[in-house]
Amino acid sequence: MMDKIKLLSQQKLYWTLLFVLGVGLEAAALFHQYVLDEWPCVLCIHVRIWVLGFTLVALIALFTGGNRWLQRGLHLLNSVMMLGFVERSWQTLAVERGWVFGDCNMESGLPPWFALDKWFPAMFEVQAACGYTPLIIFNITMAETLLALSSILLLLSLLMLIVSFCSSQESA
Repeated sequence: MMDKIKLLSQQKLYWTLLFVLGVGLEAAALFHQYVLDEWPCVLCIHVRIWVLGFTLVALIALFTGGNRWLQRGLHLLNSVMMLGFVERSWQTLAVERGWVFGDCNMESGLPPWFALDKWFPAMFEVQAACGYTPLIIFNITMAETLLALSSILLLLSLLMLIVSFCSSQESA
């Protein structure tokens, strides 16, 4: 079983599926924003940034060679992206449920050198206050869906990272 997981971690299929999922999540976010008029809050924008992050990591992995150290680095970077995705998803759900109270304003909080909200406002501009995410299906909110999905992706990413270091045959 571990051999099959290790093989998957070295193949482009994993990265392709991750890239397609990332693009799909960003498209779904834009669909909710522009078609369903569900405007994003600052936490939603942060989630979009983490999704963009793992999507870009997957894209880089698709175009780089099979160097094991590079692949390990990309698996590590992907795990970091997934950890950020989980944290922001949890924070979104926690605010929605009233588990935490914080200062959730209309500013993205991004530094000037990473001003995605200024460079790409159609995608990353904060347009609503926190506290609500739309229902997706069966009375499950977007925040609940994001937390479940991000948790699964984090576990998968960590598994891929671990198996990338567990090698019976080291190859360059």
